[in-house]
Amino acid sequence: MGVLTELNVYPLKSGGGTPLRSAELGATGLPFDREFMLTNAEGRFLSQREYARMALLRPVYDGEILTVDVADPALAFSTLVHKAVDNGPVRDVTVHRSECQGVDQGDEAADWFSALLNADVRLMRFTGHRPTSRGGGEVAFADGYPLLVISEESLADLNARLAERDADPLPMNRFRPNLVLSGLGAYAEDAVRRLRIGGAEIEMVKPCARCVITTTDQDTGERGREPLRTLATYRMIDRGLRFGHNAVPRVLGTLMVGDTVEILEEA
Repeated sequence: MGVLTELNVYPLKSGGGTPLRSAELGATGLPFDREFMLTNAEGRFLSQREYARMALLRPVYDGEILTVDVADPALAFSTLVHKAVDNGPVRDVTVHRSECQGVDQGDEAADWFSALLNADVRLMRFTGHRPTSRGGGEVAFADGYPLLVISEESLADLNARLAERDADPLPMNRFRPNLVLSGLGAYAEDAVRRLRIGGAEIEMVKPCARCVITTTDQDTGERGREPLRTLATYRMIDRGLRFGHNAVPRVLGTLMVGDTVEILEEA
């Protein structure tokens, strides 16, 4: 048995996370997760890979109003308060190689983000349907899956290895999980196939490949070399550096921090 210790939702793709105490798990994951996304003029998604400053964005969305603060007083940016648009132009957009659609949120929001990033960007809101990369689920603007699961013990193991290399420990927010578990052991998320958490059930479908975003300090936007350098010494799996596991909801229900986590099926 384990315990659910964190619930995090990311209303704006590649922006900061919003911690939750409880949430209704839906077919596309936690409510409003990656509902909004920044794109370039061609409709291609933008992220911290290109714009590390996006780590400083602190979005909150209540289903009607998207509020975005910038976690750096030196930038002197006023808070964006944006009423979500559902009747704007629908545009074709891409997330990696996946084609989908978004509702353009208008010039005012686009101008705010463009000034912050010093680039010509548009804010899009997800619309329509988009299948997961595998596993038969649905997803909004997340890279490929509606849930990312990581255990506290996995991070503790990584931080122990970082200490051996005289590197600083990393917080969980470097890896941007939706669900954080405790009590199942290091990398247990790789060893199970199906979990019951509270009134919901999820299926693990694919280890998560990690990129340069994990080297970006989510409080400062500064980049370093870790954890990719250390992960390369022991987590190279199928030609990718893996940390955490992508999952798909199978039984919808309420999730609450403190819920018991039960293994229903091992991998």
